[in-house]
Amino acid sequence: MIEMVIEQRRRDLGGGFEVGRVLPFAKRRMVGPFIFFDHMGPIDLPPGVDASLDVRPHPHIGLATVSYLFSGELMHRDSLGYEQAIRPQEVNWMTAGSGITHSERLERARAVGDRLHGIQAWVALPDGMEEIAPAFSHHSSSDLPQWEEAGVVGTLIAGSGYGLTAGAATHSPLFYAHLEMAPGATAEIPAGHKERALYVAAGEIELDSIHYGAGRMLVLGTGASRVKASQQATIMVLGGEPVGERFIYWNFVSSSKDRLAQAAADWKAGRMKLPDADDAEFIPLPDGPPPSAPAMS
Repeated sequence: MIEMVIEQRRRDLGGGFEVGRVLPFAKRRMVGPFIFFDHMGPIDLPPGVDASLDVRPHPHIGLATVSYLFSGELMHRDSLGYEQAIRPQEVNWMTAGSGITHSERLERARAVGDRLHGIQAWVALPDGMEEIAPAFSHHSSSDLPQWEEAGVVGTLIAGSGYGLTAGAATHSPLFYAHLEMAPGATAEIPAGHKERALYVAAGEIELDSIHYGAGRMLVLGTGASRVKASQQATIMVLGGEPVGERFIYWNFVSSSKDRLAQAAADWKAGRMKLPDADDAEFIPLPDGPPPSAPAMS
């Protein structure tokens, strides 16, 4: 039923902007291909918010980033030349592959104020696809199938589930969905994948007669199939097929420690192109363990 409960670990990125790190976890690095899961906010940002809260240009390899917001707006710019705001119930899907750089700026908040709340996940690319060409796609509500049934409003963010398929091109079997649940409503957790989990972003749910509040990820066994909202709840359900062992160093994911070392050396030496529209600054390679012994992100 429930194999593990993972509590988010809150981290202040500066200026009071907090994220809750869920994956990777010391005892559970991945769920299917999902190797990173951060809960952003919620945080109220006043007009004129300091630019230090922006995520400056930084690199990735070997993964796809999946950005999804409940509220607020972020401006994405990348080294392929894409410039795209993401808003609630939209998806920015960025495939890093052999290497990409991007930034995420709080431009709307700086202009008029905002309430930022959302999830950023990383999906590890499968064997044979870790070094594919980088790509970016934006998906509005027309690409995100929605349904409503018995107090549950669902949005399929990526992959296939609930008899539906989302618009983003994925590289391995997975599902990822956002469920808004009224008090007392029950919802199915899609079966058919080796690894599954649900994350409580807000409110409270009940599973196996135990109540779980916000900030907890429940890693599910094969027997768990339905969840009940004990109060109004926002949950994310996710899972898929494992892609094999992956290592993480900073923003890099790979099945090869040598490839991590090469990516770190490339970034440090300035060999990775910055976004043309955002190339005046960047996040330097952090101090820490060398890529030959990857640390938990």
